[in-house]
Amino acid sequence: MNESESIFSPRQCLENRGRVAIFIDGSNLFYAALHLEIEIDYTKLLRYLTADSRLLRSFFYTGVDRSNEKQQGFLLWMSRNGYRVISKDLVHLPNGSTKANLDIEIAVDMMSLVKSYDTAVLLSGDGDLTYAVNAMSYQGVRIEVVSLRSMTSDSLINVADRYTDLDTIKENIQKIPRRSTAQCLESVYQTI
Repeated sequence: MNESESIFSPRQCLENRGRVAIFIDGSNLFYAALHLEIEIDYTKLLRYLTADSRLLRSFFYTGVDRSNEKQQGFLLWMSRNGYRVISKDLVHLPNGSTKANLDIEIAVDMMSLVKSYDTAVLLSGDGDLTYAVNAMSYQGVRIEVVSLRSMTSDSLINVADRYTDLDTIKENIQKIPRRSTAQCLESVYQTI
């Protein structure tokens, strides 16, 4: 058997996932989606990541701008549609950019719940999480990392049991652009 072959089929790997907890680094996913030029459909994303497994909980970590009503609406929608939202106010840096580092929150939640789930699905490419992810694997948890390859630390991929490049699943998790009324009417008239 060569290195690329597995004794388990991809389907068997999914069937053996047990109870799943999902940890999403919102900022990392946002920039990955920008790079891929897609808009994430968070309902499809949750469905895809659970893949018929039993979901314990899905966490979404993000920095917030309290004055951004659109963002507040999005986070309210997330909290009402299957996600536990963990947020931190954005910090304004001297260079004009903003940042809200939530690595510690992600690591603490992953570690504190480690006895409650069998598989952790981490949507982040941040190498700062490598040590916590590796420690969880020693607790018997299966680790799946999902992120954009160009934005992912090799050390994080190396400690994961399974790695999925977002580019390979983007069709399964992206929003389908809404068609305008004119486009809908045009397609109806073309079929007549």
